Amino acid sequence: GEALEVTREVNCVVDFIHGCEDQLQKLKKQKEKGLLYGIPVSIKDHINCKGHVSSGGMVKFLGQVMEEDSVIVQVLKSQGAIPFVKTNIPQTMINYDCSNLIFGQTLNPLDHQKSPGGSSGGEGALIAGGGSILGIGSDVAGSIRLPSSFCGLCGLKPTGNRISPSACSGRTFVLAVMGMLGPMARDVDSLALCMKALLCQEMFRLDPTVPPLPFDEEVRLRGNP
Repeated sequence: GEALEVTREVNCVVDFIHGCEDQLQKLKKQKEKGLLYGIPVSIKDHINCKGHVSSGGMVKFLGQVMEEDSVIVQVLKSQGAIPFVKTNIPQTMINYDCSNLIFGQTLNPLDHQKSPGGSSGGEGALIAGGGSILGIGSDVAGSIRLPSSFCGLCGLKPTGNRISPSACSGRTFVLAVMGMLGPMARDVDSLALCMKALLCQEMFRLDPTVPPLPFDEEVRLRGNP
């Protein structure tokens, strides 16, 4: 409901992930509760979700429905999270604004005259507007950090290859800097919890190219006395 309200104002949601109600019912039957049990999570447009399109803001990809969830979405689900919406991006994602010819312009919920930043601008707008408490964006040259800054949020671009990029519709760009998926939220503790949940055996099993290093709470606390 909140996400609908926010997107009516700022145009940040591009799709609702069907099946999230079924997933909630499944979770209730599970004995073990994951670290993100019952938390609705918003997902940036280009991250593959089964049965949905990853448009990249480009018309040519609108007919390609994804046959399986990306690794990060599978891991989120295994930790009890409920991916519930996909959010807007600029066309091709190499942009610091957030508009494309399919879904239009996303506005900054703090000031409708301003941009939410990009390319994870739909995430920034939805979380800042109160429609999501945790989102997954991606960042090559600021695409998590800029919308987090523009919208007054916290965001993290993890170290390269820390989180599996597998099954994202990354149109292949030759870049000197590695693009990474990462969390966006309203506070640092939420980012830490999300990273702790993602860096689990399921992630390392699904993508053996990710170094099997769990989240180090001591390092985090040392950096945040």
